[in-house]
Amino acid sequence: MEVFAKVADLGSFAAAADAADISAAMVGKHVRQLEEHLGVRLLNRTTRRQSLTDAGRDFLDRTRIVLAELEAAEAIAADGRARPRGELRINAPVSFGTYSLSPLLPAYMAENPEVTVRLTLSDRVVDLIDEGYDCVFRAGPLHDSSLIARGLRPLNLIPCASPAYLERHGRPRHPSDLARHACLGFSGSALEERWTFHGDEGEVVVPIGSRFSANSGHALRQAALAGMGVIHHAEELLADDLASGRLIRVLAEWRSERPLHILYAPDRRITPKLRSFLDFTTSRFSRERGS
Repeated sequence: MEVFAKVADLGSFAAAADAADISAAMVGKHVRQLEEHLGVRLLNRTTRRQSLTDAGRDFLDRTRIVLAELEAAEAIAADGRARPRGELRINAPVSFGTYSLSPLLPAYMAENPEVTVRLTLSDRVVDLIDEGYDCVFRAGPLHDSSLIARGLRPLNLIPCASPAYLERHGRPRHPSDLARHACLGFSGSALEERWTFHGDEGEVVVPIGSRFSANSGHALRQAALAGMGVIHHAEELLADDLASGRLIRVLAEWRSERPLHILYAPDRRITPKLRSFLDFTTSRFSRERGS
């Protein structure tokens, strides 16, 4: 099962063989024996690459769960001071994962040389258990109470627009002015329908109209650069454009944040690799550290 999972992740017998430190022929033997045992084909084979069948995709999801439970069982039997080791599977939102998390991962991996990191970036809400992740980052309000959540420093959201857009439509002076502007909503979230600001007046919630919306911060950024409207997104994504003047910040005296948490399963023992990453993450993204 471990060999099969490596083939699925890496796409070829040769790459899996290198990762497992065995021959490609032995990788093929493991997969064939697994298919014979199950009575189904798990992989479609070509001369250069292997792809999952439908049965293989379903089996891979359950394989990840079994391997995670096996690793947890081994960790229980090991010394509590065991070094973090093994594969750590993480999921994070695209903008946060690209601009905030990824730059810190080399430091984590240097501190934990026996841990292999598999980072998946997606703005959809993944199923941590069924998809076999050790932990996931989630931006926005939490709705799933079955997972354990650690609160991290909120994401700082910046409203801004291109100079050309502001020249044509004027600059909003108060959050309520956004109702008269073209606002670029983040689809699939509350940010597609309303934006929340905090200032001297307290909390102000502004319903927005999104003639253009997208479930990608990069797509919204391109739209803002093209003068299509006001973007309201994480500071990390927009920092270079703000510094260069390609985008102009508006409503600078108002604060807007989005909650950020890291989540993991409550019914699975925290392995040394997961504990080390949770501690690393909370120290780097603690509320006390600030922006």
